[in-house]
Parts: sequence; C-alpha cells; structure tokens
Amino acid sequence: MDHSSRSNAAPANATRMVDVLVPVALDQTYSYKVPRGMELKAGDLIGVPLGPREVLAVVWAENANPDPRLHNRLREVSEKLDFPPLKPELRSVVDWVANYTLSPRGMVLRMCLRMGENLGPERVRPGVRLAGDPPRRLTPARQRLIEVLSDRLLHGKSEAAKEAGVSAGVIDGLVDEGTLTVEPMPPPPPPPSPDPEFGRPDFSPLQRAGVDAMRALAANGSFHVALLDGVTGSGKTEVYFEAVAETIRRGKQSLILMPEIALTGQFLDRFAQRFGVRPIEWHSELTPRTRARNWAAISEGSAPVVVGARSALFLPYGNLGLIVVDEEHDQAYKQDEGVHYHARDMAVVRAHIAKIPIVLASATPSVESEVNARKNRYQRIALPSRFGGQHMPHIEAIDMRREPPARGRFISPRLAGEIRTAIEKREQALLFLNRRGYAPLTLCRACGHRFACTICDAWLVDHRFRQRLVCHHCGFSMPRPPTCPHCAAEESLVAVGPGVERLQEEAAALFPEARTMVLSSDLITSIETMRSELNEIAEGRVDVIIGTQLVAKGHNFPRLNLVGVVDADLGLSNGDPRAAERTWQLLNQVIGRAGREQGRGVGYLQTHQPDHPVMKALIACDREAFYDSEIDLRDRTLYPPFGRLASLIISAGDRPSAEGLGRKLVALAPRDERVVVLGPAEAPLAVIKGRYRFRILVKSARGFDLSDYLRNWLAVCPKPKGNQKLEVDVDPQSFL
Repeated sequence: MDHSSRSNAAPANATRMVDVLVPVALDQTYSYKVPRGMELKAGDLIGVPLGPREVLAVVWAENANPDPRLHNRLREVSEKLDFPPLKPELRSVVDWVANYTLSPRGMVLRMCLRMGENLGPERVRPGVRLAGDPPRRLTPARQRLIEVLSDRLLHGKSEAAKEAGVSAGVIDGLVDEGTLTVEPMPPPPPPPSPDPEFGRPDFSPLQRAGVDAMRALAANGSFHVALLDGVTGSGKTEVYFEAVAETIRRGKQSLILMPEIALTGQFLDRFAQRFGVRPIEWHSELTPRTRARNWAAISEGSAPVVVGARSALFLPYGNLGLIVVDEEHDQAYKQDEGVHYHARDMAVVRAHIAKIPIVLASATPSVESEVNARKNRYQRIALPSRFGGQHMPHIEAIDMRREPPARGRFISPRLAGEIRTAIEKREQALLFLNRRGYAPLTLCRACGHRFACTICDAWLVDHRFRQRLVCHHCGFSMPRPPTCPHCAAEESLVAVGPGVERLQEEAAALFPEARTMVLSSDLITSIETMRSELNEIAEGRVDVIIGTQLVAKGHNFPRLNLVGVVDADLGLSNGDPRAAERTWQLLNQVIGRAGREQGRGVGYLQTHQPDHPVMKALIACDREAFYDSEIDLRDRTLYPPFGRLASLIISAGDRPSAEGLGRKLVALAPRDERVVVLGPAEAPLAVIKGRYRFRILVKSARGFDLSDYLRNWLAVCPKPKGNQKLEVDVDPQSFL
C-alpha cells in the first residue's frame, strides 16, 4: 500500500481516513480509519472508540494526506448512524462560535448533539390485547383488568395496569393463561403540522404595516435582521406569527427562541389558536426519549416550528428558514457556564451564515439593538400602541423620603390604599420585588452576628416557606436556629429587609380578605406547577400577586390593572455598567402587565431617587429620553456597542494563588494602544463555593478583533495549575 502519495485523491486501494470532532472539551479533531465498504462524508454522525468508551462524533473533514507513521496506530470508525448529516451551515456555526468565545470546538458541538446518547431506534413498547378465553380463576384484580381491555383494542402494558390498578404480574399471569396476547405497540404518529391558514386573526390598521413587513421578510428568504419594536400589549407575537406562517408555506422550518421556556404555557395556547396545533418544544424539562424524538424530527426537517430555550439555537435543523428571538433584551439569553455565548447574538450569526431572515422582538430593545436600528443595520418594525385601543399604564412615583411606610413595613400608605381600592373593584394588583425569599439578611439583635455562607462571600437569605437560610450562589442551606450561634441569645434573630415571602406576610395583614400568591423561581417545583399557578391568576382566582422578575416575562393577566414596584431603586446600585438599562427594561416590562384588556393600568414606583434619569424617563413614558442618554453615555465611555469587553475570571482555593495567577496574566498582556487591560481586581463576589475570585476586564475599540487578541495573549501565559481555574467571557453580561 503506497502511503507516500502526495495526490489529494488517495489511491483506490488506500485506507481512507477522516478527521472527526468529538463532543468533549477538546478543540482539535482526531483521525480515524474508515472501514472498507462504509461510505462517509463530512457532517455524518458516527460512533467511534475514544479511550475505553464508545462515543458519538461527527465527521468534520476528509483526511486526504494522512501521516503514514500513524497508519497502524489509528482506530476505526465503529458505525455510521442513520441520521441526516450536520449541514455545512451548522458546522460553520460551531467553528465560528468556538473561535469567537474561545471555547473548545468539541464543547460547542456537544450543544448540537445534546441528548445524543438517546438517539437510535425507539424502544419497542409491549401492548396487550384481550384475545382468548376467560381465566379459570377470576380474582377482583383480573376482573378489573379484563373490563379495561374489553374493547379488544391494543393497550400499552403499563397504561393498562395503571388504569386497572393492578401490578404487571397480573397481566403476565393472564398472558400465560392465554387470556391476553402481547403485541408490539405501533410507534406514535408524528404530530400534525401547523396550518398557516388556521385561525388567521383580524389585525388593526396599526398592526397591518408590521404584518406586511413580516410576510415580506419571510417571503424574501435571505439574510435580514428586523427589530420588531412594540409596546407591551401591542400584539408582537401575533405579528411575528405571520412571518412563521409564511415560512411554513415555503416548506421551511422556524425557530422561536424564548428566554424562559418554562413560562410559555400561554404562548403555546396562542400558537395553537393561530396554527391549530402546538409546536415542538425544546428545553431541559423534556424526558430523554421525547428530546431524542424531537431532535430526530428537527434534523429530518419534519418539525416545522420549534419553540425553545437558548440551546435550541444549536439544533441540526433540516431546513431552517426563519429565526425569531422573543424578548431579545432578556439577560437569560446569556449562557454563563461551559461555552459563554449570548444566544441573541449567535442567532444573528447563524442567520447570517444560513442566509435566512431573523426577527428580534421586544417592548424594551437592548441598547445594542436600538443602536443597530438607529444606524439602519436592522429594519425597525414599530408597533407604537396597544391592540384593541387599550391605553399604556399611567406611572407615578411614590417618594419614600416623604411617604415612608410604617416602621417594619415596606408598602407605603398610598400604595396600600390603591391596592385596597383595586380589590374592592374586583381587580387584581401585583406587588413586584426582585428579591427571593423572606429577607436578604438575618442578624442577632444582641451581638450583631450576621448569618453568612460558609463558602461564599454572601449573606444567607431567609426562606420562611422552607424554614431554611439559603445561599443563592452555591445552594448551601441550614435550618434557621432558635438561638444565636455566636452569643447563644434566645429569640434575638431578626430579618432585615424584605423579600417576596415577607411582602406576602405584610399583604395578608393589610388585606386579610384578599387571596394572595407568591410567584418566585425558588418556589417552582415543575413547569406544570408554574403553568397551573399562572392559569389561576389569569382566571381571576388570585387578588394580590407578589412576584419577582418571573412575572415580567410576557404573561397576560386580564384583570390586572395595578402594579406596585416595592423597591424601584434595587437594580441601580450594583456597579453594573448595564444597571440603568436593566432597571429600565425590567420595570417597563413589569408595569406593562397592567391594563392590557380592560380599564386603565397604573404603575406605582416606590423610590428614594425620583429624580434619577431612569425614574424620570419611566414616569414621563419617554423612552427616547432614556435611550438618548444611555447611548450617549456608552458612546463617551466606549462601552458596548461602541466598544468591546471581555472578562477573565481567575479562581483558586486560596486568595494568593488566584491573585498571583491574575498578576502573571496581566504582566504578559500584549501591548496594544487599542486595548485597555484593567485589574486584576477582587471580583464583587470575591468567594463562591470556597473559591477566591479575581477579575481582569479587557476593553477595546468596537472594530478590534478582541477574540484573536485574547487567543494570542493566552497562548504565551502559564496554564492554571492545581486548583487554579481561568474562565474567559467575551461580551460579559454579569459583572459579579
């Protein structure tokens, strides 16, 4: 066999070799031999041996010039899987995201093959059917089972046992006696396709221009970014559904990304009203078998519409024709573990590589998207008023310096009076506080001892519903002790500050006849529980809702006309460069829940800073003033989108080790007048899970290739040793 040939085409009798990317934390490909008779091409899904394991992998390229010295050391591809190959478009996305975020390509590929271990033929489920004579001995359990199967149709074995209230042994006994026969259950039929002509809505004249723009965008089919900029309650969802409908007519797939897929019960209902069926879902709560089934349908192109969390962006769509990013401003689109990517930005990248249109929808666009729209990089499609003629909520400030609540209380007298009036009118009120638990701090009145996490630089949050003190950063918890562990004083522990649980206690005292409910992520046991609670509110079975930011995300509560923000200043004092933008967006979104269907909504902001630019813009409903001042500030300080940022977090089991590595990294930073390297400085949360944290912030001009700079820098730096760890976050969203 001639291994010395330099020709690109290997001789006919030569052993073929391919370069394979494995979904593990490695950046390089590995070479494998192709068994004789196996046809492989780039993108094919295969099984390969990796160490002692058999793993799923993807053919990344043909290896036309293998190293002859490796021939006898290479292992063979084990099998080719019967799934469509990953398209060149998706493989390009993997390479692009890995290069931009400085992540191993294998980790990005892993997101594309999520739940890949469940791929393969569906397990055959046994079914039972009544077929023979009655048994000689008829027990009550057997009688119940025979009655369930009396229609002589095929029933799933486990379902029949559950319905009859019997064990599997009862079924097996009747099978042995010939009364029942076992047959394989047919695979479930594919879900019906969404019908673009089903439930077409009547649009208002103001929505009509947006609808026409959506249909034109989808019909054109080429890369184009549209910002669907509509106030809360303007019908953005129904408008972008028209782009989805047009994409279905063209025989292509649509992806709708949502920040919190667990909270989309109302969205799925609205989708079914428009298209006759629900879409395919993709999120972490699906069973492994359902995820594998959905993955296969998506890759084969038989799932016309997919609604998913950020990870749905990396699925291997067979024929993707449209991406919609709903609530594009939401911070939940940023992935802060593993591959640090922002799903909104990577969605634009995928649309560009795939040459398809993308819609970014929001009532409060991110500053980045607003700037792109102002510079005509994105087409702005505006919906400036609410559907059905409903007015936007009226907003008032309650100056807590002049109208403070009673000592130990957190709801001002004016807000309490307005809520009481709303309850009397049989309307709903929402009290918003973006702080989980009962109180953010517990201390001892006698000695001043404060309860802190044992392994994080954070106070323990009192959760009365669970009777625990909890760290929100590492999950550590402990029972609330009866005495102070420091001075042993009895009944000396006091809760300082409010959380939503404490607000419910206060609301129950102020409005004893009212039905209250707390909506908070730490109280949710499942998606179904959450959807059930939201339905209770929508049906009017709750008078006062007390919620965290969970309530700000796209819910429609028909009877809600009053929103009280208990601490409007909460997000403004944390040193985050995006603090003003996030506060503006969050308060706009939560107040936007009010007055969507009947009556006039009103929002009250309890604030100690009524003259803060964010508060003034909210009260005046002057979004242009807010964006103008925030864009001007970002421009002057060269913060995104006018500059680039990257964050390097160094952590270790002890402080000197973390700080020492940080100082070595900074000393080796390449000199470039377009780059500013700040730090290392102790991170605001200096200790998490017992690890000491230092941060280096890298700032550059907008057009600068910051990823390449970081790659060249880290190539000459010492590798982390022992328990040292380095995380790189390009375009950070969190500054803790």
